[in-house]
Amino acid sequence: MATRLLKIHILTCLFLCLCVQLDAQPVLSEQTQISLLTCSPDNKAVYTLYGHTAVRVCGQIVADSVRRNNIDIVFNYGIFDFAGPNFIYRFARGETDYMLMYYKYDDFLMDYIMRGSEVCEQTLNLTQHEKETFWQALLLNAEPANRVYRYNFFYDNCSTRPVAILERCLNGKIQFQETPSVSFREMINRCTRNHPWLTFGCDLVLGLPTDRPATFRESFFLPENVRKAFAGAEVLRPDGGRVPLVSAEQILVEAVPDDETEKNLFTPLACSLAIFLLTLSATLYGWRKKRCFSAFDCLLFFCAGMTGCVLFFLCFVSEHPSIWPNLSIGWLHPFHLAGVVLFAVKKLKKAACYYHFINFAALLSTCCAWFFLLQHLNMAFIPLAASLLMRSGYGIVAKIRNFG
Repeated sequence: MATRLLKIHILTCLFLCLCVQLDAQPVLSEQTQISLLTCSPDNKAVYTLYGHTAVRVCGQIVADSVRRNNIDIVFNYGIFDFAGPNFIYRFARGETDYMLMYYKYDDFLMDYIMRGSEVCEQTLNLTQHEKETFWQALLLNAEPANRVYRYNFFYDNCSTRPVAILERCLNGKIQFQETPSVSFREMINRCTRNHPWLTFGCDLVLGLPTDRPATFRESFFLPENVRKAFAGAEVLRPDGGRVPLVSAEQILVEAVPDDETEKNLFTPLACSLAIFLLTLSATLYGWRKKRCFSAFDCLLFFCAGMTGCVLFFLCFVSEHPSIWPNLSIGWLHPFHLAGVVLFAVKKLKKAACYYHFINFAALLSTCCAWFFLLQHLNMAFIPLAASLLMRSGYGIVAKIRNFG
């Protein structure tokens, strides 16, 4: 689907290039309006949970003293291709490339009508020179040599790029009515609040930097924050004059209420509690029978070790921002896989006991660090970490008591 849409956008873009005659450097008529389009989040896919921002140019372009062409196009910095080579691997490394493309406004609007998302239009209060400068900057960005950029969720995305271009094109400075900002994690978790597994995953892989309060400008990575900021912003002109940044605001598409409420009993917390109860039962049964249940330890620590490999990759190999430092690596790390080998070989029981001792100390240290360093703790982490702590503690006791 994404590939098909990408092809349609490319063909539309090529068609528009012919229509507007980029080589002739067409200029905008005085009646042309440039506006910011803010699309509300929807639950259709992960990448739509945070909303979207685009730029609309509606009016006429003047190719020469005679010819005038009507245009109504949208510049979209949020185009990417799922079917691109090694997409999943590149995404994990933080090497996802997005691109700017422009296409017909009607096509853009229809997409969000089908999704049931609200689309808000804010017409920018620009002088003719500012509109022309903004228009030429968008066209320059849309050229084949410039349209692809390295996407960064927090600092360089479909929402931050239009703001950065606008500020460069203004004859003056935007003054926002700044409001207290919260942490990056709080803003993300608001967007994913109806998707507990996605919240769990974000809390797991996003590290301590995500918990610092974002500055007012850094909050612009979310489109809705840009819309609210623009609504109350003013442009301070060099002569001291002030004008509103937005001359008009209207809702183009009303949001369709989502009647489908997610009712999933298998939430991260429920599953982690089930794992903890299973671990507790195995431990108590093992205590009564004077047995270690190494097979259970192998399964539990194997799952933890494989998850730790993913975390290790994200922390030390990927280019994603705000991943490291991450306290989750203290209880989910690749060394658990070494522990699996020690548990599985009977001749290595002594070494396995040493591993349990080191792991027990590391888990306790991580728990203490969590409260002192104030990294957000997802409640589902507690039963999982407690399960590992319990098995390592039992492994130490089993060695001392010489359980079979």
